Amino acid sequence: MTELNKQKAQAQKLGPGALVLIVGPSGAGKDTLIYGYKDQCKGNTNIMFARRLITRPSDAGSEPHEAITHKNMNDLISQGRVALSWPAHGLTYALPQCIDRHIANGGIAVANGSRKALSQAAAKYRKLLVIHITAPIHVLAERLAARGRETAQDIEQRLLRADMSLPDLPHLVEIQNTASSENGIRQIEQAIRAFAH
Repeated sequence: MTELNKQKAQAQKLGPGALVLIVGPSGAGKDTLIYGYKDQCKGNTNIMFARRLITRPSDAGSEPHEAITHKNMNDLISQGRVALSWPAHGLTYALPQCIDRHIANGGIAVANGSRKALSQAAAKYRKLLVIHITAPIHVLAERLAARGRETAQDIEQRLLRADMSLPDLPHLVEIQNTASSENGIRQIEQAIRAFAH
């Protein structure tokens, strides 16, 4: 692709605002950092936090989300009425279409995403920042074991087999979430501020 064609393709992507996708393995602490950062941004109308649509019932043990049936989710996706969607663990996840309007108006949308959605997002949005929240495998295993579903050893073996690679992206920031949540939130804030300027 020539440089001119690359510029044309980039200009056709959704903008002028930006999408910030926060990704990372289970146990990395994404939700804690996202909600901490959201609390800091109260009153800032330029930053929108996406409430995901998920094909599972709402319950106290999971993130606040919009529960939706598989049929309704499939209808929204086939009609192009979601911003992004991806499958994971037998469920389907989607970001609501309202984030596209916010980005088209120059705003920044922040969402809990997935590695599975990164190629789709890179093809759609002019400005995409990916923040990868992670921690050493033994730390992830300990955090997941604390949920009481598997032993830390079983989890660690599963994590070692998992593919945690990320595609080559121009704007990717990695945060090792092993210190305080305040430290992780500060790193997210700094990454978004640097990207937006």
